[in-house]
Amino acid sequence: MSAPPVDDIDYLLIGHFTADLTPRGRQLGGTVSYAAKTIQSFGLQVGIVSSMMADDPLFSAFSETIQIHRVPAEQTTTFENIYTDDGRKQYVRGRASDLIESQIPEQWRSASLVHFGPLVNEVDPALVRLFPGSITLLTLQGLLREWGNDGLVRFKRWFVPEVIAELDFIVFSEEDILADPQLEQDIASIAPCLIVTRAEKGGTIYRRGALPVNYASPHVEVVQPTGAGDVFAASLLAAYHQLDGNLPKAIDVAAELAAICVTRDGLLGVPTSAEVKSTIAQVLNKS
Repeated sequence: MSAPPVDDIDYLLIGHFTADLTPRGRQLGGTVSYAAKTIQSFGLQVGIVSSMMADDPLFSAFSETIQIHRVPAEQTTTFENIYTDDGRKQYVRGRASDLIESQIPEQWRSASLVHFGPLVNEVDPALVRLFPGSITLLTLQGLLREWGNDGLVRFKRWFVPEVIAELDFIVFSEEDILADPQLEQDIASIAPCLIVTRAEKGGTIYRRGALPVNYASPHVEVVQPTGAGDVFAASLLAAYHQLDGNLPKAIDVAAELAAICVTRDGLLGVPTSAEVKSTIAQVLNKS
């Protein structure tokens, strides 16, 4: 395991980086990649607990500016998407190590904001108990996957009420639960706050004890959608923190920045510091 980080952080990310196999070669991906760069643009200090193959060249430039607590693994988590006439088929071609309680540095357990970003069931959301003083968020997609020897990803239902009730925010896309749409209402009935994103249609905010509220997303020309959900979730948590808990305005900021993300390719879609500042100013100036 790598030496423990020494600097204090504002925002802790827990999840795997990924190597994505594309026609243009092997590319860096994963929730933590998009979320970490987004949080940097908010001016917050970021720390990542992740696992990957030693000396994987994909991470050399990334780790120069962000603290990463690395858990050793024989492989980096690797995805391949194959597009057919019947739609996309996703394959897991490699998986790094699980991320467990003992691997979370003590000095990072007091981070103001904690984001669980599992992709291949590598993070136990029950780790939320380690962060009683933090605002916590789970992006659910990586707990809704299973695969066999062929690597083909299939839907797996995840529903753990005692964990759901402890998380401050849960975020997922309606596309993540196409095989089980009832899961939306099941989680909404327990979660303190659930946000279901619906791409260009906006999304729905469920707060425990209140009626659901729909929000809108800007209409933009989509170059590619990869990473937009991760940018949305990270922006939501950061903006909620910086706007003193004003959830409607935090949602507006997150939706605007996610829309920016889809207009550019890959990690180039992550919003810049200037875009974050202008978006927050624009949202605050709304009547």
